[in-house]
Amino acid sequence: MSKLGSRHLLLTGCALSVLTLSAAAQPAASPPDFSTTGWLNENTFHGGELLPVPGSPPLFQQDPAHPFVPNNAGRQPTYRIADLSNPNVKQWAKDVMKKDNDEVLAGKIAFTARSSCKPAGVPGFDQFGFQPIFFLQAPKEVTMIYSGDQQVRHVYLNVPHSAKPASSWYGESVGHYEGDTLVIDTIGLNTETVVDNYRTPHTEKLHVVERWKMIDDAKTLEVTFKVDDPETYNEAWSAVQHFRRSDQPMLEEVCAEGNFMLFDYGIPVANKPDF
Repeated sequence: MSKLGSRHLLLTGCALSVLTLSAAAQPAASPPDFSTTGWLNENTFHGGELLPVPGSPPLFQQDPAHPFVPNNAGRQPTYRIADLSNPNVKQWAKDVMKKDNDEVLAGKIAFTARSSCKPAGVPGFDQFGFQPIFFLQAPKEVTMIYSGDQQVRHVYLNVPHSAKPASSWYGESVGHYEGDTLVIDTIGLNTETVVDNYRTPHTEKLHVVERWKMIDDAKTLEVTFKVDDPETYNEAWSAVQHFRRSDQPMLEEVCAEGNFMLFDYGIPVANKPDF
């Protein structure tokens, strides 16, 4: 090999070493900052329907025999009545929903966590509307607050799930950042909540994975969530929600004292002191 060739190899090797060291010295990418504003659920203003992810098993749809009419449509609003022909849902859940649908059609008020002043669980939290969601991001925890009546979720970062998490309204959520995305894995959910606006029940095997990221030049916050409950669904399904930036402040709201008990929504009542 010529002296020139040897020198070229040597210099090239040095250059590669410098490039490698330079790349290694680059600081890690900062996690996305969702905390600069509140985020308002856009789907609320389109009837609250979940948007399916392409390739997902079917989501529940409105029974065509009972069309859905949202508020402020110039007609008498109606409730969600599921089309129970969905092939992805186990029969026991359809039986529960059939009984509920019949009662709603007969005049019963359809349950929602919001009107009943109860926690929505997961993914119900992602379907809250009309008031924004706020994020508090710290190195070890993300706190998510729905300002409607200060519903709070805690997401613990970079830790594993407990071996046997206790059953609770919002379950046990652990998370981590993948580049520009906050990934949240939730298990340990109790069966007091429903999965969607069609009041779909679930079991304690419910497992939800959410992926939160900003899109559209950070004007929109998108959450894609995968819902798996092998005792309720034949296959896991996925849907997406979009939130837009909101300048609404976080206001104090006490749901149970603001509903005036005009109807029986099943609101919890503190009828005895319990400290």
